Amino acid sequence: MRLVITGGAGFIGSAVVELAATRGHPVLNIDALTYAANPDTLSTLASLPNYTFLQAEIGDSPTITKALDQFAPDTIIHLAAESHVDRSIDGPSPFIDTNIVGTFRLLEATRAHAASRRASEVRFLHVSTDEVFGSLGPTGSFDETSPYRPNSPYSASKAASDMLVRAWGETYGLAVLISNCSNNYGPRQYPEKLIPTVIEAARQGRPIPIYGQGTQIRDWLHVDDHADALLRIAADGQPGETYAVGGRAERTNLDLVRTLCAIMDERCPDTDWGRHENLITFVKDRPGHDQRYAVNTTKIEQALGWTPKTALREGLAQTVDWYLGNPGWIDRVRAQGFTGERLGHADPVGAV
Repeated sequence: MRLVITGGAGFIGSAVVELAATRGHPVLNIDALTYAANPDTLSTLASLPNYTFLQAEIGDSPTITKALDQFAPDTIIHLAAESHVDRSIDGPSPFIDTNIVGTFRLLEATRAHAASRRASEVRFLHVSTDEVFGSLGPTGSFDETSPYRPNSPYSASKAASDMLVRAWGETYGLAVLISNCSNNYGPRQYPEKLIPTVIEAARQGRPIPIYGQGTQIRDWLHVDDHADALLRIAADGQPGETYAVGGRAERTNLDLVRTLCAIMDERCPDTDWGRHENLITFVKDRPGHDQRYAVNTTKIEQALGWTPKTALREGLAQTVDWYLGNPGWIDRVRAQGFTGERLGHADPVGAV
């Protein structure tokens, strides 16, 4: 594949870029380098002849059109998005601008590029979230036929972008694919997210914030498994189809935090605060907090032969080890302006 990957300096995007480039695919990484992007994650790829980086907004139509014309991709994997629920509650406008308007403009640039190729198909994989489906009860799981019921500005913006992608496939004949994934985790995730927040708070002996009583349930997917799934969908998925991608690893938020604390107890046993679980603090729940997500991965497993490879505790231990071994990475993020608190709220970023 000759790949354009948008948002390739972000957490999931960088994993996809790294895997694609090391497998030998020519890759053009387009990223605006907003607050959550970190070009350091891709520094090892700079010397590869099949890797190119372009700093640009996906909504900058002239720049994107020129890039597509020059690079001539046959596949676009669209990951660029605003993705933090708390931030979407504080200020939804960037989510509308990037996730909806930006996706529209990227689709139009892709449509023009596909028309210029004439006989050659251009595949467009839109990477979305299981949050577009809303909240599950105590049983069942989301799959490709689940109705859309978004409950936050973030999930609503992703649901809207999903619908645009579908419409551009049906109306204009673009070879579009959509994936809806569960919660991702792994090394190099921006520290406002749950797992890095817990690790950093535990390392420093600060309170570990949990929304409500921590009873919300999430399905956890290692970012490297997700990257492998996305490349498989991009290469072999059926245009017009949607693929649900999950880790088959449901946990309550409280259980997940306790597991992280237990791993921290093993790695850092001598602390002034005793067991790291003693740092858990319950805070006021956030508005519109979905109770449970779970993803049925039967379709992608049967159609494309993909299954998640990383067991949750193994992946969490690997993630803890990475953060403990790379304190300079967190320091560089802080130097770029990350303070660890949500804008307009007293609750720390990453409360879950």
